[in-house]
Amino acid sequence: MGEDTRASQDKNAQNSMENGPRLGAGGPDAAQQIECSSIPNGDRGSAANTRLYKRRWMIVFLFSAYSLSNAYQWIQYGIINNIMMKFYNVEAFSIDWLSMIYMLTYIPFIFPVTWLLDKKGLRVTALLANALNCAGTWIKVASAKPNLFGVTMVGQLASSLAQVFILGMPSRLASVWFGADEVSTACSIGVFGNQMGIAIGFLLPPILVPNVDDINELANYIRIMFYISAGVATLIFILVVIVFQERPEIPPTQAQAHARNIPPGEYSYTASILRLLRNKPFMLLVVTYGLNVGCFYAISTLLNQMIIEQYPGEEVNAGRIGLTIVVAGMAGSIICGIWLDKTKTYKQTTLAVYLLSLIGMLVYTFTLNLGHLWVVFVTAGVLGFFMTGYLPLGFEFAVELTYPESEGTSSGLLNCSAQIFGIIFTISQGKIIDRWGTLAGNIFLSIFLLIGTVLTGFIKSDLRRQKANLQQSEVQAMSKAKADLEGVISPPEVLTERKL
Repeated sequence: MGEDTRASQDKNAQNSMENGPRLGAGGPDAAQQIECSSIPNGDRGSAANTRLYKRRWMIVFLFSAYSLSNAYQWIQYGIINNIMMKFYNVEAFSIDWLSMIYMLTYIPFIFPVTWLLDKKGLRVTALLANALNCAGTWIKVASAKPNLFGVTMVGQLASSLAQVFILGMPSRLASVWFGADEVSTACSIGVFGNQMGIAIGFLLPPILVPNVDDINELANYIRIMFYISAGVATLIFILVVIVFQERPEIPPTQAQAHARNIPPGEYSYTASILRLLRNKPFMLLVVTYGLNVGCFYAISTLLNQMIIEQYPGEEVNAGRIGLTIVVAGMAGSIICGIWLDKTKTYKQTTLAVYLLSLIGMLVYTFTLNLGHLWVVFVTAGVLGFFMTGYLPLGFEFAVELTYPESEGTSSGLLNCSAQIFGIIFTISQGKIIDRWGTLAGNIFLSIFLLIGTVLTGFIKSDLRRQKANLQQSEVQAMSKAKADLEGVISPPEVLTERKL
């Protein structure tokens, strides 16, 4: 019986290698399949094949590209706040809303979008995200006139809706396409694209749109900026339509194989939400994640105002400081992702990075007004390394705490918390800066980072996904040992023939 089972498994593996999986109309060929194993699923002793595809890297980098395009648009107005105020003849608070609309639209739409992600999958979500993102960029091209602030707000609204389809996808995409020892790194790459977009959003607008007095000349500069973002978004949309795939036919991990075997009738989105809300460690993470990322959103939105107050006329350097924050954060994200894949120390790493974010914020706060821009660059880089580097940690820790719930649902709740705190912190810090100055505004954020650090210490570490993969690995080892034993011990009939 054992020999028959192994023969059947070998035949299935051979057929898979010869024919290749079929993904939609045409999947990757055998050259794109790089790892395959036949592993018992641990439930009934049956075998579940797992395989990694080279195409997974193309998928995650393409996702990073459209996440970059969308994140760039979030900050492109705020970093030249004073210039946009002059061009559209509006108050600073109106320009702030061009950033905060990203946070506001996320809150009501995340639940239907997460439901859509669970029902229709990654490809449909990616197509909708890019359609909205591309539409938003072209609407803004038409808004490069001083009397069309409402049109530019509509374009930004479309782009902000696209963001709802993007923010929660890194952990889901990583789980669907990548192996157990790669998911944190893959999630970091997905977040990396968002951070790179914010970095470019800090860098390019101050260069493309100089602070000139002639309104017609300024309109031309703004139009060029909008055309560039529209062209990039259109190209990425075309690539997504052609290249982006739903999932590999053979799952990359045993956890994914188990998730695919859950009958659709057994899954309830509402029940999943209720289970997450009753998960105390996860709900603590939702609050602490929101506090940390909300602070980052407030700093990014108000950075131009903070720098211009201390260093008048330094719009370009304000953008470069924002770039420094995000580039340092990208390095932090990748390093943290690799560290998690190697050590699986989710709780310890999250707490350490949170504490260092608080320290970085305090150092940045009390050195901003020293009068030396190079000091601001250094302290902003340290702050960004830990505060922005925290983003993928939160995603992956959430997946561990909530497995086997949908990654999109847990990520959506994290981001919803971040948007709520982001709006509260941005409005509050802006008012504090207007009345008492930048120092008071940054101390305000530091207090909430301290609260988040303390709450993180109370999160109970329950690595459910790692336990599931470990159990499957143990079953695999036992099955292999049994097969080896059967191969060594000859059947009684063979022993009888040898004696004769």
